Amino acid sequence: MTFTPMPSLTGSDATAKRAEIRHYFHTTMDTFERLFSLLKDDTVFYERPEPLRHPHIFYFGHTAVFFVNKLVLAKLLPERINPKFESIFAIGVDEMSWDDLNESTHDWPSVAETRAYRQKVRAAVDALIQSTPLSLPIDWESPFWPILMGIEHERIHLETSSVLIRQTPLKFIIPRPEHWPVCTEAGAAPQNHLIEVPAGSVHLGKHDAYYGWDNEYGEHQADIPAFAASQYLVSHAEFLEFINAGGYQTDAYWSEEGLAWRQFKQPNHPVFWIADATQPTGYRYRTIAAEIPLPLDWPVDVNQLEAEAFCRWKAMQTGEPIRLPFEDEWRRIYDESHIADQADWHQTPPGNIALGYWASACPVNRFKQGHFYDVVGNVWQWTNTPIAPFDGFKVHPLYDDFTTPTFDGRHNLIKGGSFISTGNEALRSARYAFRRHFYQHAGFRYVRSDYREPTTTALYETDALVSQYGDFGWGAGYFGVENFAARCAMLCVQAMGDRPKTHALDVGCATGRSTFELAQAFDSATGLDFSARFIQIAEQMRTQKQIRYTLPTEGDLVDYCTATLPKPLANTPAKVAFWQADACNLKPQFTGYDLIFAGNLIDRLYDPEKFLADATHRLNPGGLLILTSPYTWLDSHTPKAKWLGGFKRDGEAVASFDGLTEQLRGAFNFIAQHDIPFVIRETARKFQHTVAHMTIWEKRLE
Repeated sequence: MTFTPMPSLTGSDATAKRAEIRHYFHTTMDTFERLFSLLKDDTVFYERPEPLRHPHIFYFGHTAVFFVNKLVLAKLLPERINPKFESIFAIGVDEMSWDDLNESTHDWPSVAETRAYRQKVRAAVDALIQSTPLSLPIDWESPFWPILMGIEHERIHLETSSVLIRQTPLKFIIPRPEHWPVCTEAGAAPQNHLIEVPAGSVHLGKHDAYYGWDNEYGEHQADIPAFAASQYLVSHAEFLEFINAGGYQTDAYWSEEGLAWRQFKQPNHPVFWIADATQPTGYRYRTIAAEIPLPLDWPVDVNQLEAEAFCRWKAMQTGEPIRLPFEDEWRRIYDESHIADQADWHQTPPGNIALGYWASACPVNRFKQGHFYDVVGNVWQWTNTPIAPFDGFKVHPLYDDFTTPTFDGRHNLIKGGSFISTGNEALRSARYAFRRHFYQHAGFRYVRSDYREPTTTALYETDALVSQYGDFGWGAGYFGVENFAARCAMLCVQAMGDRPKTHALDVGCATGRSTFELAQAFDSATGLDFSARFIQIAEQMRTQKQIRYTLPTEGDLVDYCTATLPKPLANTPAKVAFWQADACNLKPQFTGYDLIFAGNLIDRLYDPEKFLADATHRLNPGGLLILTSPYTWLDSHTPKAKWLGGFKRDGEAVASFDGLTEQLRGAFNFIAQHDIPFVIRETARKFQHTVAHMTIWEKRLE
């Protein structure tokens, strides 16, 4: 296979750099589309091999939509290419649990339509690469940063989609694909043993001249005591010993989380093994596009819970403190192995990485790197480290929810890359984390050490907008003005009167205060918001009853704030649920509500008319639709042709309330209206004082 190096951010020749980025972009899209050519026919695009994920068609469209959404946000594209696609393909899935099954269905576009859309996006991005002013070096503020962001995002999905294709039944896959060769080397597994790694310091934080994701930046230093690490990744043969010792049936080997997962999934072997009594090992092995006899000297693919169970078994067998390495320990192994980073590969990767050799794993003793093998490449390596930000961490404004939803103690880092890790994934600075039950092309090596990594607790939310809205929803309030969310919820409950109060929907719930308030009166309340960052704060309040955030006072000075769930809401967490969602494209499950509340949302939607029409069908007859808005219509949120008011038509002024009436009078009766003031803090001496208009509408019974 052919390794394609990622472009650096530096250089002296802007013309050459532009050509380099353009080549990298087209190579990325070609490789991604070539991956989907493995699907036997168009019907397979709608298969969902993993119940926790979307079908293949979503990911085929998603990466192109990501380009458009980010380039529009960066004001590099003047308008959307296909607003419907840019909604339905926008939001992926990060399942919160192994039993959080995604039962929803969508009216997905055809494969031909999606391919045509991808071609339009390709042409648009190509034109931007050729015409956008380029000065070097490229940094976060450069117009080329969102272009590189889209490219690297697609390369991430090259890998994650390859995992889903690997989970797709073989009858749906093209046999013996030309562009995705499987390694043919296999044999007896080498005997694994521990190699000493001397004590040393690590200094993490991105310092290379390549595109990086937000979590890679900042500074982290630590002194790591001496430890020993396995020379090889754990092979199929070594893991087979664990299986034969009753590893999947012995509770003592599993953590509490691992035991719960095992009891739910009932596994007897790794996910890519296929039981086959005709084989000498008892198993066959699934690669991306083929099944082969289980290669005993290849690395095992497991989730973190399985890797952790193996280590507990190994510790009990040896009487030694065997465990998964921490991120810092992986870096010590890397530093001691003196491995060149991508800039110095000179077209030849140092291991089975970046599609430089095969589209599969290979023997664990094939690529020696220092005293170890596969420190980088072959399969990712699970660590014991939940991802956390480095000191100085900042969120990039164009992708505010890339990493922060994973700062929850439940997403563990994987290191080193796999055979299909390309671009940013193949850098030593890469930091990717997944839920511990998640499958990737990931295995592990183990270490012997009594060292315990300090855990990061009580993280403060530092993003300005998220903190601002956390304070708006949960802070103490200012100038005697009532809490806006609590005031709105009270008026909603008053307006409901003696109507049924079974289910309430809070659309645009932000950090969740209004959802909790509604749950006092309703049997259940569901909060939805487009921002994963906001939903993360709401979910944190639900589960931990507390959130922490910083607020600017002046300049670089901040206040550190803690908000706790108010006592009157103490019984509400069990009655609330939060989901990330697009208000203009809600899933079918969000229906059958007695109240739909949309607080300060209507003038922030790209298609408010569609939202209102859709909400009508999700509301029970006799139920209430309650809207608040200051009617600050902006082209950046809503195309002017979609405004409900704030313009002249035929020479006459059209107010937003008039537009709402036009949209709702066919199915609703107008009940009442209120003016509700609110205050948002920007700094210690600057506040927004705004008055929202609340309108209350009753859905007719007929």
